[in-house]
Amino acid sequence: MRPAFGQFIVKVHGRCNLACRYCYLYEGPDRTWRDRPAAAAPAVLDRTAHRIAEHAAAHGLRDVALVLHGGEPLLAGAGRLAAFADRVRDLAPDGCTVHPTLQTNATLLTRARTATLARHGIRIGISLDGGLAAHNARRTDHAGRPSWPAASRGARLLADHHPDAYAGILTVVDPRSDPIETYESLLDLRPPAIDLLLPHGNWTNPPPGLPPADAPHVGPGLPPADTSRPGPGRPTPYGDWLVTVFDRWWRTGRRETRVRLFEECVALLLGLPGATESLGLDPVDAIVVETDGTIEQVDSLKSAYDTAAATGLDVFHHTFDDALRHPGVAARLTGADALAAACRACPLLTVCGGGHYAHRYRAENGFANPSVYCADLERLVRHVAARLSDATAGERR
Repeated sequence: MRPAFGQFIVKVHGRCNLACRYCYLYEGPDRTWRDRPAAAAPAVLDRTAHRIAEHAAAHGLRDVALVLHGGEPLLAGAGRLAAFADRVRDLAPDGCTVHPTLQTNATLLTRARTATLARHGIRIGISLDGGLAAHNARRTDHAGRPSWPAASRGARLLADHHPDAYAGILTVVDPRSDPIETYESLLDLRPPAIDLLLPHGNWTNPPPGLPPADAPHVGPGLPPADTSRPGPGRPTPYGDWLVTVFDRWWRTGRRETRVRLFEECVALLLGLPGATESLGLDPVDAIVVETDGTIEQVDSLKSAYDTAAATGLDVFHHTFDDALRHPGVAARLTGADALAAACRACPLLTVCGGGHYAHRYRAENGFANPSVYCADLERLVRHVAARLSDATAGERR
């Protein structure tokens, strides 16, 4: 079967009403957003809708995921988002179902806007750092005011009045936070699913708490260590955080909410297919359309270096099949062949999959490296495998 894109991330608005100090998109190395229009023009959205339909027809797609993204997409207005989703549905070939989702910081959610989105079948995902004000202290607006009052109000409004439109909460792991407190505070917002994401860092610019690849020592008085591989001397603060939450989630005895990272890890350990960018060997099938119609690779690449996501293509002059042939996209469709030799030789390959592509970057040699979270991922996968083994052993007794 020919490869195809199944997820289209459309930047309906390229600016954000928040100024989160850690944002890799606006505070990171990539600066391409500065030269693009704030909002996608009607002509860009219409052409994008036609290109999506064209791609779906060419590949006989039965389902298409449409992600309304930003910036903060609600700055474009709920009515405009709804009209665009309807346009993509209208143009999609017979037998192809379009599944639109909005990813928002929730501060602009009102009862009227939420009702409009829900009426047009748009599910709403929320980005938060946790379920308490203290967790979101770095998520402020451009005047430095806290975003939590409006964001929590939006999340509760969604849970109370439109639970069927509630897609879930996306949270970036902060190993300095209390893992149980963070998880349980998110449960209080009643999400049907939680996505726990690792911060976008790499070997050249490591995430908080992890040393760079060339760190000479792992601690005062300790001998040099190979910090690029798991094992003694490589800290695992993110893995430790995740396994603590996993045990809380696993031992409940009932599913309080879906945690995609954990469910995917269990599925992959059982030999089932996975569907997350962070684990497994399944090719990434997402493509981005920017506000000016430029076709780009996924945003996470922008955490590596300026223009890392660029393809030189746009919806006015190129098809999405053209994007499939772009070297950067093609590399991510080749599975294990695109991984570092150390990853290909690793016994956890089929589960870890080399980790998130953006997290493999090193300025000296690009993306042909294990993930900067290699040790953390091993910590998580082996822990989940042990819990799964205990559970299945218990069933056999």
